[in-house]
Amino acid sequence: MNEVRHIGAIPARFAPVARNSGTKLCLDWFEDIQVNLSASERRAATLGTRRTVKKNYQAAWLVKAIQCIDLTTLAGDDTPGRVNRLCAKAKRPLRDDIVEALGLAEAPPTVGAVCVYPAMVTSAVKALAGSGIPVASVATGFPAGLTPLPQRLAEIRYAVSEGAHEIDIVIHRAQVLTQDWQALYDEISAMREACGEAHMKAILATGDLKTLRNVYKASMVAMQAGADFIKTSTGKEDVNATLPVSLTMVRALRDYGERTGFQIGFKPAGGLKTSKDAINWLILMNEELGRRFLEPDLFRIGASSMLADIERQLEHHVTGRYAALTHQALS
Repeated sequence: MNEVRHIGAIPARFAPVARNSGTKLCLDWFEDIQVNLSASERRAATLGTRRTVKKNYQAAWLVKAIQCIDLTTLAGDDTPGRVNRLCAKAKRPLRDDIVEALGLAEAPPTVGAVCVYPAMVTSAVKALAGSGIPVASVATGFPAGLTPLPQRLAEIRYAVSEGAHEIDIVIHRAQVLTQDWQALYDEISAMREACGEAHMKAILATGDLKTLRNVYKASMVAMQAGADFIKTSTGKEDVNATLPVSLTMVRALRDYGERTGFQIGFKPAGGLKTSKDAINWLILMNEELGRRFLEPDLFRIGASSMLADIERQLEHHVTGRYAALTHQALS
């Protein structure tokens, strides 16, 4: 299964991603932007129909998806025990027999990161010690982002001090809805400064932003303010990650890259549950941005239950039989 075996580490031909230093607030980059909703929906609808991957190639894409998952628990009843269990799955997302059958025993895949609340960072850091898997923490009054700014910045600093390598911040949606771009820029810039060396993912909560134009504009402001990633959703909105929204965001980060030379990462989150979802978003990234954006330093999927479906599909690939979803360790 050479196609599966050859998808491990980031290929040597890909240069490391330079940290986004941001720019001044440039309104002329986005104020007059127009987004054609019907055209975006038509384009998104073709992603999973014009391109298909089968057999060994499908298995390779699904293993790549595992490597890009931010395995997440953001529940009110999270405990250190639950986080430890999640981290154990992060380190060994596939059963040993599946790894062996795929020819990946020499370099078993792991997930891209584990994402938790700030209070659970210490447990996650301890459980993942020596694995190389980063800990991501939500912060800034997740999911609403409506606590006072000093408290939001303090929460970032707390999570970083506990060992978080990545911070998923939430923006103040009212600043987008009222088009107060300076306020949005200033707050995200302050959050980026509070993150220090930790990479910052800016959650736009796109389901609350009403229009694709607002999504594009908020994406551009977040990147100008120094975001390393832009992320669709908290997973708590009524509408979370969709392909038309994701298409709008990846075109915004492509435009930003063309203007500045910086490659910005993208993270869809919320409502992504199946192997088909994983492949559809990988196809989006590949077609819109190219092969470089299929690596975890530029692409993440915020998910929890998706991993169980991917493992089930890979088990079918190597055995020819579908197990019940409850057979997987995280179902």
